[in-house]
Amino acid sequence: MSVDQIQNIDGAGEGEETGGEGVVAAAAFSSYPVAPGYRLNVRSGPGTNYSVVRVLPEGSRVTINCQRTGERVSGPYGTSNIWDNIGSGQYVSDTYIRTGSDGYVAPRC
Repeated sequence: MSVDQIQNIDGAGEGEETGGEGVVAAAAFSSYPVAPGYRLNVRSGPGTNYSVVRVLPEGSRVTINCQRTGERVSGPYGTSNIWDNIGSGQYVSDTYIRTGSDGYVAPRC
């Protein structure tokens, strides 16, 4: 296990926006796993400059309410500027969530 996996991770980094404009409405009610081996910081907004509101433990699953663009970050599932809203004022980088897509899987916020 790498040092990054042991620490709280929220995907700070730079990269490219992922493509894919298609949205699957039913996916908004699906639960998606956080990348294995990661404790994931949940932020108050779509970027690492926002405060951490809580930390998801390893093995967590999230329900994505909607998605919006924000800071570009790199994670185990690539590089993207898509952030997932998982609750009121709660965002995680999509690069740490296994959605099975490089694009949007829920409506835009």
